[in-house]
Amino acid sequence: MAATGRTSDGDDDQLAAGYAAYQRGDVLGALEIFERAAQDAPPRLRSAALINAASMADELGEHRRSVSLMRTALAVMPADAAHQRPAALVNLSQAYQHLGELDSAQETLEEARLLLADGTDQGLLPVACLLSLTAVALHRQQWARANELAAESLDVTRRLAPELIGHPLMNLAAASFEIGRRELAVDFAQQALAAFEAAGDAAAVAETQQNLAIMFVRSGRFGDAEEPLAASQGFFAGAELEHRAGIGAKTYGYLAEGRGDFDTARARYRHALDCFDKAGAVLDAADVRLRLATVAAAEDDLALAEELLAMSFEVYAEHGLGMHCAQLDYWHAELLHRRIESDAQPDPATLSRALTLAVPAALAIDAVRHTLPNGNQREHWHRTVAEPAMRLAFQCAARTGDGQLVADLVDSRCAGTALDVGLLAEPPSATLEFELLDPPPPDDATPALHLGTALADVAAAAGIPVAPPPRLSDNGRLLLSDYISHAEQRYGRLIRDERVIAL
Repeated sequence: MAATGRTSDGDDDQLAAGYAAYQRGDVLGALEIFERAAQDAPPRLRSAALINAASMADELGEHRRSVSLMRTALAVMPADAAHQRPAALVNLSQAYQHLGELDSAQETLEEARLLLADGTDQGLLPVACLLSLTAVALHRQQWARANELAAESLDVTRRLAPELIGHPLMNLAAASFEIGRRELAVDFAQQALAAFEAAGDAAAVAETQQNLAIMFVRSGRFGDAEEPLAASQGFFAGAELEHRAGIGAKTYGYLAEGRGDFDTARARYRHALDCFDKAGAVLDAADVRLRLATVAAAEDDLALAEELLAMSFEVYAEHGLGMHCAQLDYWHAELLHRRIESDAQPDPATLSRALTLAVPAALAIDAVRHTLPNGNQREHWHRTVAEPAMRLAFQCAARTGDGQLVADLVDSRCAGTALDVGLLAEPPSATLEFELLDPPPPDDATPALHLGTALADVAAAAGIPVAPPPRLSDNGRLLLSDYISHAEQRYGRLIRDERVIAL
């Protein structure tokens, strides 16, 4: 809503009616009222109505429409309505976040923060701006920054808007969960839920219930997820909030897939895909296609699975999500490998494709451990993503009978971290996590220390950023050179330093 979401002396009857519709939960009605109010209105009221209409469109999941409305509001905003600009920027950033356009979201929020720094009374906007900045940091997986911003916003919210205290609490829950402090995260989330219930904010209660359910799902506590998921889905479906309803449908699909109920899983995922497509949430839609591909492969429809994977890869690549692309390639190789294992006479071409996908993906994924200064992050990345990917690369190389490639993988892997032979001998079943992980980009303000490979893990354990692993040479031959070059080109990430160490 513009500024505080409350009426002011200058608002006309149409704006007041829009506010009232929103307060009683009629978001679509509020959108229509605000759009009508913007027609032929004086400049200040027109910009206010457009800001509120954009906010309603975003809440309904119509994110592209929201961006268009907000840009129009900014373009027509008169000088005597400059106080509305921070509100418009904050709301615009919300829509950008839903569309996955994080650079644009960050830029608009930083502009809003500068405008709010003049000390002028802007009601709840400082709270909204800090909350949105925290959300962008969470999207970028900048957990330390997210935690810092969440703590700052908790203090500001206590002073300016104690009735909104649930929002920074939920952000603290999200940051805590991602660094591995999962019990603390659940505690923060339950505090947030209690705060929203006390404030009578039904939409925030539903959103928190959904987030809590997802925390339970990602922690493997499927039984605990059912109750908050059902409660939140009932609200979002009734309010016709497509994006949130899609998230709930995806979560239900994941639960069904985990039980082996592929018919239900496919139906839930298709419902989620419809919701995300309507909302313009392209990254969420790509995630669901990846899950649908897993279901298709489980039902022996590998052609459909590969078609869906290709569609998701294209979206991730367009948005610069190189590590999502690498994880998708690993999972694609895993599905191909399962087909190879189930066939009495495996197709050599399928094995070759699996190898071509698995090795570059594993090298890129494994290199991420050098960029994560937090021990919990490194352990989770290694256990969940890197170890299964590297294990699959070894298996594919061994099946092709390429002894040199196996030796090169062993040398590359053992140059910095010992190989867990026990895990290779008794590997757990590979699974695709509920959400793909994408590590934060290196902090350009802190130059990486160029330490020897043997010290890399020690340095990272102390919280020091280190360079990517070096290239290795054996009698003048660079190990895995072609695979490394292919991976860096395909994923748009540096996975080996320019240093060369001779074995």
